[in-house]
Amino acid sequence: MPVNTGQPDSVWLRPAPERARRGDPLTRERIVAAAVQQLDAHGVEKLTMRRLAQQLDVTATALYWHVATKDDVLDLALDHIFGDVPIPHPSDDLRADLRSLLLGWRAAMLRHPWSPALLGRPLLGPNVLARTEFLQSTLARGGLADIALATATHVLASYVIGAAMTEVSWRRADGPASWSAAHEHVSRLAGRYPTLSGSGHFDTDRWPDDDLFRRGVDDILAALPLARS
Repeated sequence: MPVNTGQPDSVWLRPAPERARRGDPLTRERIVAAAVQQLDAHGVEKLTMRRLAQQLDVTATALYWHVATKDDVLDLALDHIFGDVPIPHPSDDLRADLRSLLLGWRAAMLRHPWSPALLGRPLLGPNVLARTEFLQSTLARGGLADIALATATHVLASYVIGAAMTEVSWRRADGPASWSAAHEHVSRLAGRYPTLSGSGHFDTDRWPDDDLFRRGVDDILAALPLARS
């Protein structure tokens, strides 16, 4: 195992590894692709350097030439999947541009259910930064700056991450069956929780996740004081 060298914890704050050794079949790209496959299949808890090495048919020691820790692998994998989020071509409809980015962001996380729980980590990879840059530059084109820009960025990011994390958690807990059980539970207690029961708070047939998310995005974007449409 690598020792603590006093270098920054984030893989993005350390120099990239030197060119691979002669005859080394590994690359960071191969490692990350294999890691994403394992994460999609088994989740973060079951990803180990040993299992990753076995999938790549190399020794665990060979991995450490390219990545120092499992956290490095997670950071690289997380940034990799955000490369699939389309960056819209900037238009005069700022809210449409933002909506497109946010919908793509959520879709990427739902395709990779392990990802929302990792988004408390420093997001310094090029794919994440490029999309965050688009988010803020679009808000800035609408006239937001300083604390207003920071607040809007935080609100939008928190909404997307929170929505994806909630959906992933419920899907793990037996999916529709859990929502149905929750809805029936609240309905039986309608005398105690009349508003929750009447609003269909847990009724996914009445309020599908996709519809709720889109409406939530539209409501937040409508409330932003953007100078342009």
